[in-house]
Amino acid sequence: MPQPRIRLVVTGDDFGYCPRRNRGIVECFLSGAVSNVSLLVNAGSAKDGAELARRYSIPIGLHANLSEGLPICEQLQKGSSLVNHKGYFHGKMGFRKALRNGQLNMAEVELELRAQVTLFCDLTGHLPHHMDGHQHVHILPGVREVFACVMSDCQIRFTRVPLEPGLQACSWLPLHLRDFYTQVEQDARESVGVFLKHGIRWPDVYIGLTTMGRNMSVARIKTAISHALETPPAKENGMTSHRPELALVSGLSERDHVLTMELMVHPGYPSLPLEGGCGEGPDDFSQSSDRQHEMETLKDPRLLKFYKETKIQLCAFKDL
Repeated sequence: MPQPRIRLVVTGDDFGYCPRRNRGIVECFLSGAVSNVSLLVNAGSAKDGAELARRYSIPIGLHANLSEGLPICEQLQKGSSLVNHKGYFHGKMGFRKALRNGQLNMAEVELELRAQVTLFCDLTGHLPHHMDGHQHVHILPGVREVFACVMSDCQIRFTRVPLEPGLQACSWLPLHLRDFYTQVEQDARESVGVFLKHGIRWPDVYIGLTTMGRNMSVARIKTAISHALETPPAKENGMTSHRPELALVSGLSERDHVLTMELMVHPGYPSLPLEGGCGEGPDDFSQSSDRQHEMETLKDPRLLKFYKETKIQLCAFKDL
């Protein structure tokens, strides 16, 4: 059997977060290091990001945000289960805690998601090519069902399922990150059936949890891709998958021996302390040097050479 060809979607998350984030992601796109972006429509530079995507023909999707900053839906800004007493979302861990405690109104989740899709269309002039969740909120129990319904209603075909090959073997991850990523993986696995039910698709392989920020290196990206290639294929739901729980839904591997992957990345120049964010200012990760480290790693000629030698074709979700 011939070796699979590889289509790799390198998605720059948090597009629109601040001018310096936008600038770094655009530089990555123009250098061939990023092939796709995910827009935070409630971020301070979302309008600028949409304009840059239009100017440079950057494929763009929606990074739906329920955890950081201000809601888009005006009705929810005045008080709802999604916001704290200051009117801001509860935060990455606060959102999860409120969800576990049964404090979130899923009707309000739906209102906000639909408002973000509408604003995305207003900013870009088209529907998102894909839709994922900021800080992986889209795969959480209860949220994933609403998320899938909104995507189906809006005819958005692609999402992200963050199940990463070799995650448990990554000894360099600190314990708190390993624990969080393990929970993300469990939520992702349980979201597969929900997305399949609504006809939503995603690449065969996801990479990105183990290569975020200072943990990113050319060697680790190459290792993650090589690990995915070495994993034997399996069958599920009548489709080929390189991991049973991923359940390939693009059908590309079955037909053309194409293996599809997404690499989630967060490149950009560090945010200035009072510039950007989603209403509360930029967070620590955005102001750190980790973003620039990712940008420089992704643009490293050794990585771009590896893509070429391994016959990896960078593409966008709209190309799958």
